[in-house]
Amino acid sequence: MRIIILGAGTVGSWVAETFCKEHDVTVVDTDLESIREMDSSDVQVLEGSVCDPAVLFASHISNMELCIAVTGDDATNILAASMAKHMGVPTVIARVQNPILLDTTTFDCLETFEIDRLISLEALTAEHLATKIRTPTSEFIEHIAQGSIKAIEVEISGKNKMIGKSIEESGLPEGVHIGLIRRKNAETGQREDPRIAVADDVLCDGDKITLIGDDERVDALIDEIYKKRKNKHVVIAGGGRVGQCLAKILEAGPFNVCLIEKNEAKALELANKLSYVEVVHGDATTNKTLQALRIETADFFVACIGDEENNIMACVEVDHIFNRTENVVREDRRVMCVIHRKDYSDIVKKLGIDETVSPRTAMKDEVHKYVGDSAVRYSQRISSSDISVYEILIEEDAPAIEHVLTNLDLPVGRWRAATLTHNGTVRVPRPDDHFEAGDYIVALIHDDAVDEVIKMFTGTGR
Repeated sequence: MRIIILGAGTVGSWVAETFCKEHDVTVVDTDLESIREMDSSDVQVLEGSVCDPAVLFASHISNMELCIAVTGDDATNILAASMAKHMGVPTVIARVQNPILLDTTTFDCLETFEIDRLISLEALTAEHLATKIRTPTSEFIEHIAQGSIKAIEVEISGKNKMIGKSIEESGLPEGVHIGLIRRKNAETGQREDPRIAVADDVLCDGDKITLIGDDERVDALIDEIYKKRKNKHVVIAGGGRVGQCLAKILEAGPFNVCLIEKNEAKALELANKLSYVEVVHGDATTNKTLQALRIETADFFVACIGDEENNIMACVEVDHIFNRTENVVREDRRVMCVIHRKDYSDIVKKLGIDETVSPRTAMKDEVHKYVGDSAVRYSQRISSSDISVYEILIEEDAPAIEHVLTNLDLPVGRWRAATLTHNGTVRVPRPDDHFEAGDYIVALIHDDAVDEVIKMFTGTGR
């Protein structure tokens, strides 16, 4: 695939390093020193402004298949990505840092500037952390369809009202459905590989189901499934963008959230901004602050202070307190840390840190979804299975255009439509939906049905 990266800073370097071995990568930046460091046989480099039409034309922008704008300035990224789109690049991505730009209710940057995806490293990192906190045993976590639809695995047990009912009768809220089921084998007690759910599947105690739907509706259903649990206590160290975003996600419940911020003025500002979060002025790397907060009562501790050394120091201190406090079961507590350097990620588990989230990895995984065949915008394997997630552009000669969803001649239980994007609106598809050329469909597809399903929506197959 031909990829152009606009910006050769830290993020641009990550992306170029990740994809240059298997794809044709070109990098544009005004900083000659930065692009010289990247200049190799694997990466084409070009010095100049990413918003200069002459520079973009010199990069052969019209031949590119994917553009990723990742300079350090939001406005530059949005303008450069929009220019690339109008110069013929089919898929464009822009990195932004200001969370307001992600809020389509305020102003829809995607539609206005014709950008396919806005990516915030901070928001991605916070979402990964929040999902690990909300469902710590979940083994399948994915945001699909440009980030607006969530797919997450949860376990149903006990007196859950869905147990014993078919999926069709389970009373799922509108806009949410079940994509996958993982069941325990009755004889061995071992968890079976995931399979694609069908309407007449009867749900059993202990099933792990993958819910797919609008972010807020999925989160509300998860809260309903786990409503009898007492509120978990989450302590966040650091009031930067990641810490703020994580606190904002979790404050809706069912969590008691405390945020520690070292800067007194910033702590006061956050206290006014985050109505349902306890904001404390203090240094989370010191034993004094942690003891004053009675950190041993926390279910989750998340370090996102800003630099890795402080994150690790805070986590090690919390782990030490957990281990030496009577009546605290260490296995019931989770210590989590944001790590940027990949050489740190291998050693932190030895220091008592249970989970790490890397903005670098989050960015790489997000971009990787868009690297592939032009009709298949992205694909991602679901671990330990023969099933993948595909996003497919519906083309003019696709057989699917002649039918509604429920009448498509495709094998039952070998695929499932997860989302449909029509005229920029993303939602969970309905049985009576018609398809049009230019729509996008996200589907769970078993390996043995991939060619058949893609051919149904493109007319040509892979």
